[in-house]
Amino acid sequence: MSATAVREDAAVERLDVSVHTIPTDAPEADGTLSWDSTTIVIVEATAAGERGLGYTYGEPAAGALVEAKLAGVVEGMDASSPPAAWRAMRGALRNAGRPGVGMMAVSAVDTALWDLKARLLGVPLCDLLGAVREAVPVYGSGGFTSYDTARLCEQLAGWVEQGIPRVKMKVGSDPGADPLRVRRARQAIGDAPELFVDANGAYERQQALGLAAAFREEARVSWLEEPVSSDDLEGLRLVRDRAPAGMAVAAGEYACEPVDFRRLLEAGAVDVLQADITRCGGVTGLLGVDALARAFQRPLSLHCAPALHTHAALALDRLVHLEYFHDHVRIEEMLFDGVPALRDGALVPDRARPGCGLELKRRTS
Repeated sequence: MSATAVREDAAVERLDVSVHTIPTDAPEADGTLSWDSTTIVIVEATAAGERGLGYTYGEPAAGALVEAKLAGVVEGMDASSPPAAWRAMRGALRNAGRPGVGMMAVSAVDTALWDLKARLLGVPLCDLLGAVREAVPVYGSGGFTSYDTARLCEQLAGWVEQGIPRVKMKVGSDPGADPLRVRRARQAIGDAPELFVDANGAYERQQALGLAAAFREEARVSWLEEPVSSDDLEGLRLVRDRAPAGMAVAAGEYACEPVDFRRLLEAGAVDVLQADITRCGGVTGLLGVDALARAFQRPLSLHCAPALHTHAALALDRLVHLEYFHDHVRIEEMLFDGVPALRDGALVPDRARPGCGLELKRRTS
């Protein structure tokens, strides 16, 4: 048997988990939550001398679940078939609880397995999946409600100066102050860039409609994310139906299972579907979401984790852009080598690097 065949037929030998909690560079908040640190759970899958890397942003419990419920299922499986492992992992979590933390654990393992397969074959992950574009458009994201106006404007204008043509800010902590704050943001970025707002489900239905009109009229906001809770499908549909012309309603970042995305689409609740590779089942799950978006003729935007999303994003049919989230950009540059380069408002991976291109920086002492 050739060396190439041995590598292609390799079995997964082990999964290693590490958890890192990193303080934010300032207090952060959105319309429904505040925080001062971010936790990343990293999974590394090993086979035939290669190591694949995946991760999720969430609680350390996701890592404990990988060790307790998923490692024993995946170890020994064929490293060339991540979808088979995906199916087995979801089955193993039936009684443990699959949505939420369960699918975050699956997501971290699945992305590690796809990275491992690409590395065993010696190809970049985007080529393994079948790239349909050369770069991934991004939007700058942060603009936390905990920021004062000066910091908000500085951050958003900074992304525009870097060549990013669309930026997003948080709203919802103080709805009465939101119109002025949004106007200040528009003044800071100028007329050309797109301005997005994200309420994280903070508004009530009628409140969301009134603010949507104000945001559009006074600041030409073109994207209204989770104006009401993403659990309120009727409310999202209401806002979408009555939102001003030129304003897209988006949701989906908290969806975990395929049925979650299908319900959003069947309800006509969104103009743009969102998905997060660290929550929706990794690469395998994300490819399924793209297929649903294609079937319903909806554009797809990716939520956070920009370095991890990039290769898969290159292969998605319905992709419009990826969230270049302040916290995750900072963490990924801190923890990994091989982070994709930002060029002209898009992420461009180094396709000379195999897999997802990322390598965990390891301490030597």
